[in-house]
Amino acid sequence: MKQTGIPFLLMRGGTSRGPYFKRSDLPEDPARLSEVLVTLIGSGSPLNIDGIGGGATVTTKVAMLSKSEDDWADIDYFFAQVSVEDHHVDYKPTCGNILSGVGPAALEMGMIAPGGDETIIKIRAVNTGARIVAKIQTPHGRVIYDGDRAIDGVPGTSAPIELQFRDVVGGVTGAFLPTANLIDEIDGIPVTCMDVAMPMVIARAGDFNLTGYEKCSELDNNRSFFDRMESIRIQAGRLMGMGDVAASVTPKFGLIAPPKSGGTISTRYFMPWKCHPTMAVTGSQCLATCLLTPGTVADGMVQLSQENPVEITLEHSSGQLGVIVDYEIGASGFKLNSAGLIRTARKLAEGEVFVPFRIWAGNRR
Repeated sequence: MKQTGIPFLLMRGGTSRGPYFKRSDLPEDPARLSEVLVTLIGSGSPLNIDGIGGGATVTTKVAMLSKSEDDWADIDYFFAQVSVEDHHVDYKPTCGNILSGVGPAALEMGMIAPGGDETIIKIRAVNTGARIVAKIQTPHGRVIYDGDRAIDGVPGTSAPIELQFRDVVGGVTGAFLPTANLIDEIDGIPVTCMDVAMPMVIARAGDFNLTGYEKCSELDNNRSFFDRMESIRIQAGRLMGMGDVAASVTPKFGLIAPPKSGGTISTRYFMPWKCHPTMAVTGSQCLATCLLTPGTVADGMVQLSQENPVEITLEHSSGQLGVIVDYEIGASGFKLNSAGLIRTARKLAEGEVFVPFRIWAGNRR
């Protein structure tokens, strides 16, 4: 069987993993692109046995990079979430964990030159329009991955990657509060619908008779909770102006509870049909913003520092994640200036990934 080889890097970005491509090495046609991504990931099998996916939502993600068409940015980052089992590709969201690997990947691919011991790369998230400044460690003009930074959910330590997020409000729905309400009640559950880095539906765990400290496996096996949550998520999607979201991974769903392990708040994040084993970078910004905004479902749940910028520490099922938020609260309400995080990444493999010739014959130059 003749096959088409596509150059790629396989990288861990934050607590996710997936292939990174030059956008020019993939089909331009969206339908053909989806077919290629489904094939190379191996969507359709719970183990992704005929592809390079890992059988989990955090390992079936794809990053596609190009020189930016935006005057501000250096690199355009186009993200795809490939489903594990149902041959579906979602281009609506972005992924902040996979974003962690965009700077190193762009340097590895020769799309941008290193700028000394540290390289600053301006990245535009194509899916949402967010702008991110990434600081990559490049001593002697080369990307390094060894370092002393640990992030919960990843074994060992690696070189730190600083990310500063801007223009993340209303990227999908066009509004900070897409329903125009701080709280909506859906099926008897108060929720806050918010679009900051990722459109989310946020609720208190106690309103579902949960503690908010459950392990992911406990929540994944609680089908009555998932059925109720999914009904609320779908209704919220319509209220947020997103249409029928039954087949879309957005909006995501989040649960909050008082802190248990010294953080600011305890959280559980859903992808949305399974509990995230750690915490999404995009979701962390939305949850932190919800916590800081008066009148949301998080109001009064915890004591907040009056510092600004303030660090919000989100407890998740594998540890903690800190988000540094620069914000203002004035007569017009809450305003997010920026959110910053530290992540890590590592190059795992490079070469070519193959799809059958009948799926795609390649870009003929």
